[in-house]
Amino acid sequence: KLPEGFHYVEGQSLSVIPPGVDPKNGRKNKPRLYSIASTRYGDLLDGNTISLCVRRAEFIEPDGTKDPAKQGVCSNFLCDVKAGDEVDVAGPVGKTMLLPEDPNKDIIMIATGTGIAPFRGFLHRLFMENTLAKHMFGGNAWLVLGVPVSGGLLYKEEFECMQRTSSPGKLKIDYAISREMTNTIDGGKLYVQHVIAQNGKELFDRLDAGAHVYFCGLKGMMPPILETLEEVAKSQGCVWNEKLSE
Repeated sequence: KLPEGFHYVEGQSLSVIPPGVDPKNGRKNKPRLYSIASTRYGDLLDGNTISLCVRRAEFIEPDGTKDPAKQGVCSNFLCDVKAGDEVDVAGPVGKTMLLPEDPNKDIIMIATGTGIAPFRGFLHRLFMENTLAKHMFGGNAWLVLGVPVSGGLLYKEEFECMQRTSSPGKLKIDYAISREMTNTIDGGKLYVQHVIAQNGKELFDRLDAGAHVYFCGLKGMMPPILETLEEVAKSQGCVWNEKLSE
């Protein structure tokens, strides 16, 4: 149950303050930001709950043992909390991941791992909830999600349900399962940047028509994606710096 007065919208983040102190400096643990994985109404549609997508961060030594000193402080705290426990939170935070004001524009969502969180909120709002936002959405949605193995495909059943109950082509989903799929460029592992490259013309056609593109995941995902976008831009006869600025 959320604290009174805590109201958020899709695309914002929640700040979690894990208990305890940082052994490096003896100070209280710093807050950690998590993208919110639900709509403003929450999964219970009561407007008083919130969902986060959390993966436990652990460090495995070469001999297979886990080093507790190197594990994720907040992710392990959240994964170990029990029903009824209190969690210190702050927020909501962020204005850069909000849905576009024009409901007729396409939405392109590119994510890795738990970066799927805000896009789950987007898709619930646009395809699941019986609200004005769903009825007004006149564009198409395209999700590109990258994970190492198929067991890491979070919310897959929910997304497939959305595809079944929406108009054909309204929701396109491409998975890049790096350790199980190969790309058509060099036959190596398939990452999200390869999906972008393989669908480069479609991506830029959508952008030219006013689509909004969002990225969420580890920072390391961006350099190869930006390199790929630059290559695609050149193949489409675009000046990349101008296109990126646009």
